[in-house]
Amino acid sequence: MATFLYKLGKLAFRRRHFVALIWVALLTLAGVGAASAPTAASSSFSIPGTEAQKAFDLLDQRFPGSSADGATARVVFQAPDGEKITSAANKAEVTKTVSELKDGSKEVAAAADPFVAKTVSKDGTIAYSSVSYKVSSMELTDADRDALQKTVDEARDSGLTVEVGGDALQAMPETGATEVIGVAIAAVVLVITFGSLVAAGLPLLTALIGVGIGVSSITALANALDLGTTTSTLAMMIGLAVGIDYALFIVSRFRAELAEGRDREEAAGRAVGTAGSAVVFAGLTVVIALVGLAVVNIPMLTKMGIAAAGTVAIAVLIALTLIPALLGYAGKRVHGRKARKVLAAQKKPEPKTNMGTRWARFVLRRPVAVLLTAVVGLGVMAVPVSSLELGLPDDGVQPTDTTQRKAYDLLSEGFGPGFNGPLVAVVDVKHSQDPKDAVARVSKDIAATDGVKTVTPPAFNQAGDTATITVVPSSKPSSTQTEDVVHTIRDKGADIKADTRAEVLVTGTTAMNIDVSQKLNDALVPYLALVVGLAFLLLMVVFRSVLVPLKAALGFLLSVVAALGAVVAVYQWGWLGSLFGVEQTGPIMSMMPIFMVGVVFGLAMDYEVFLVTRMREAYVHGERPAQAIVTGFRHGARVVTAAAVIMIAVFAGFIGSSEQMVKMIGFGLAIAVFFDAFLVRMTIVPAVLALLGKRAWWLPKWLDRILPNVDVEGEGLKTASGDDTAQDDRELARV
Repeated sequence: MATFLYKLGKLAFRRRHFVALIWVALLTLAGVGAASAPTAASSSFSIPGTEAQKAFDLLDQRFPGSSADGATARVVFQAPDGEKITSAANKAEVTKTVSELKDGSKEVAAAADPFVAKTVSKDGTIAYSSVSYKVSSMELTDADRDALQKTVDEARDSGLTVEVGGDALQAMPETGATEVIGVAIAAVVLVITFGSLVAAGLPLLTALIGVGIGVSSITALANALDLGTTTSTLAMMIGLAVGIDYALFIVSRFRAELAEGRDREEAAGRAVGTAGSAVVFAGLTVVIALVGLAVVNIPMLTKMGIAAAGTVAIAVLIALTLIPALLGYAGKRVHGRKARKVLAAQKKPEPKTNMGTRWARFVLRRPVAVLLTAVVGLGVMAVPVSSLELGLPDDGVQPTDTTQRKAYDLLSEGFGPGFNGPLVAVVDVKHSQDPKDAVARVSKDIAATDGVKTVTPPAFNQAGDTATITVVPSSKPSSTQTEDVVHTIRDKGADIKADTRAEVLVTGTTAMNIDVSQKLNDALVPYLALVVGLAFLLLMVVFRSVLVPLKAALGFLLSVVAALGAVVAVYQWGWLGSLFGVEQTGPIMSMMPIFMVGVVFGLAMDYEVFLVTRMREAYVHGERPAQAIVTGFRHGARVVTAAAVIMIAVFAGFIGSSEQMVKMIGFGLAIAVFFDAFLVRMTIVPAVLALLGKRAWWLPKWLDRILPNVDVEGEGLKTASGDDTAQDDRELARV
């Protein structure tokens, strides 16, 4: 591995014009493809194997043209203070607005008149119109949304309070300026780390090229592969973070090799041969974690994972080829002026006792105390996980100044919280002897269920073999009480099917959310076993050890559970909520645990590989275990710290999003990287290695014969460069 990458690095350095031209051409090609590709309609959100999805499919089949999964809008009207919505003037305005809603867009399937549909509150102050569309919310154009918004604005001019709920106005969340600030912080950290604008600019430039190619490719293929607009969000987030990190490690090693007196071409080859090996295996762990999301069997999640994995693969290829090519242009300018003067005098920089060295020696003196302190600290942070409640946030957690949140509150006030998440019971009576009697029994049994507020009369299809019943719970959509109602109705459906051969299926947005949460929970353990198992084997190959990969996996589990605890404390309990823009606490997004496991595991292994391979390299070259730990920290701590700070800054940038789910993802990933990089990799790892000593690098002889030797330490570079003695005698330079 190291020899091949060494030759690749030297080739890219020598043929830098050709390599740079290839990557520019790829970026141009992807950009042209994205610009000329047809607009992606929508990524169909389906959850195979769930009851809610089965019911949606049945509705599409038995109620043709009903657009069961089409976008919806609830336009809520409230009369001015002291007036009734049923007064002649207000009633006329509502009726006029409903008519305009129908005519506003060709995609509107129906808009119900509140006075005909009897959707007026008991006190006569609030009413709502249900607007259904022929296409899903992602397929609605800006013109469709503008027409809805214009109609609502005109109705407000009459003095009525008019707000819109539902997913029709749902658009891509805005991240604001904080995402740009995250990249700016990354730039500052790089300048401080390298002391050179040229060295700092290379990782940023190459990361942006990688993300540009990745996201443009996703856009170009979106229509053909049914990729939604959200698919590129994860790819951009992960691609930017790892792209900067991978380039950072290659550039750092190049600077170290130059400091050792290597010529520029040899330094580029050795940087790619050693640090590049770590980049390859770190990238593989991220790819495994992201592609492994396919285990969940949610098509949208699978596509997001594969798209992000593709962007990570591009980041690895850029680090191995474009970085050494650009280093050929930069030359010794990757060092600051002071360092260049020292090198010009043909002097080696004086070895300095840096912060990484001092910290490693401190840990070696008190490994037990440091280990216990870090483990207990993470354990305390993990305590809130015991009260973790999973769900998919609804409009009730939207910012209070949004029309969706105002509509949600008005509906709760006028009709009860359950109106914000009605359930739909689909009754298939195709095989029932008395369809009407069977549906009547279903309606009666549902009405008698605890937690059900109202049940609408059944609506049959033309064939008379299927009926729908709208069920309004007495509790809000995201509550556990509503979840209990769904399970109770489904349990009763089993008895009804046995007696009448009528099948009862519960669907609707709320039921779909419950099914998604359950599916994600069921997939968590198999996913964890698959990802951690494959990465464990990969790390055994890299480190030639059993205990080091085991320690890496256990440390990751500790950090991800602690991060989930922090997410619960902020977004479910509301601790420091105002600091992170949390206006309404609620359940944690059901996708969060499996999402954090996948993304954080891959990123956590980055730091493990980069830090511990440097220790392994020193140990293989003859240093004692304790000395190897100090060497690894002297060369790797500063760079790993910079990489972690950059990644935290990039993820934290998404906390400024207008969407609660994106806020939660950004916070969760940022805090997880903080815990894993600083408390696990920089604290627990050296403490455990200090306690294990030589045993840390133990590998059974039979296993040693089976595992392939990939030479991450760069032993093969002695022969490749003809530098047998220098490699043995040289002291590793401080990065």
